Amino acid sequence: LSRSSRHPDRWIVPGGGMEPEEEPSVAAVREVCEEVSGKLFLCPSLFALQNQERKHRTYVYVLVVTEVLEDWEDSVNIGRKREWFKIEDAIKVLQYHKPVQASYFETLRQGYSANNGTPVVATTYSSSMPGIR
Repeated sequence: LSRSSRHPDRWIVPGGGMEPEEEPSVAAVREVCEEVSGKLFLCPSLFALQNQERKHRTYVYVLVVTEVLEDWEDSVNIGRKREWFKIEDAIKVLQYHKPVQASYFETLRQGYSANNGTPVVATTYSSSMPGIR
């Protein structure tokens, strides 16, 4: 998890918006590299959530981290912090201020697990619904 830039006392799942014409999987890798860093590889999409009220879709991916870098874009530019959590602990940390993000880890716990102790990062990306494939 990374510290929120709006609320530095809160942990959040790394994520952000997609650039025009950007694929969700590319946005996932870009955002994680910016927010928590590391060498990683992308697993297939865990799921997508559609929010009719806000007119956007959120894609949730699992990224397996193969190497953690000490300095990364957001740590240098805005002092962002990161921390690796067990799935159960991430759920506890997120359940009060980010219950939807906590639910990502519930899904992760049911269907995915870390491979031989390799950290696993769930990450989210939102896009407006018009033009979504």
